[in-house]
Amino acid sequence: MDIVKSIEHEQMKSKIPALKVGDTVKVHVRVKEGNRERIQVFEGIIIKKQGGSVNATFTVRKTSYGVGVEKTFLIHSPTVEKVEVVRVGKARRAKLFYLRDRLGKSAKTKEKVGARIETNEITLKEEIVEEEPVAEEPAVEEAPVAEEVAPAAEEVAEEAPAAEEAPAAEEVAEEAPVAEEAPAAEEVAEEAPVAEEAPAAEEVAEEAPAAEETPAEEENKEETAE
Repeated sequence: MDIVKSIEHEQMKSKIPALKVGDTVKVHVRVKEGNRERIQVFEGIIIKKQGGSVNATFTVRKTSYGVGVEKTFLIHSPTVEKVEVVRVGKARRAKLFYLRDRLGKSAKTKEKVGARIETNEITLKEEIVEEEPVAEEPAVEEAPVAEEVAPAAEEVAEEAPAAEEAPAAEEVAEEAPVAEEAPAAEEVAEEAPVAEEAPAAEEVAEEAPAAEETPAEEENKEETAE
């Protein structure tokens, strides 16, 4: 980039108002009076725009007490605080010099009906925020890292003797002595001594001694026989 252009680029504002010829605007200008500074407002119609880059200007015209007054402002001047749009006008020319020969209402442009009154801005460059220098802190010895002090969990696990694996359930079952099977019910019944059968009632009757008949019964039998 050329040296002159680089210097001009530094002097340019990052944002400028979007101005149109024919619009009625209020220009807020900083004015110095001795040691004091104040803002003066100049309201009028923009009759022309000219120049470019850091030398871009616009001219505002107004009629004060029957006398036409024109002022030209630098867009990138630090004394121009802001430009406020008051009325949007119709204009089919780039420069409205014909307004100089007119008086009264004819010295104004026609208002654009239904137009939105907005004060838009054009961004020319992004503002660069200067970073504050960070104060260098005195170097402090870093504490030993936890990883260096304590061995890794994996290494500890490898160094520790592996726990003896518990014998599998199947192996334990094979090693354990098999419990002697209880003798089957049938075998127990065969081994048990058979209970002696009770003598039948007839045999008991035969074995039992006949009851001795009494003398009275014998006499009765003899009488019946006769």
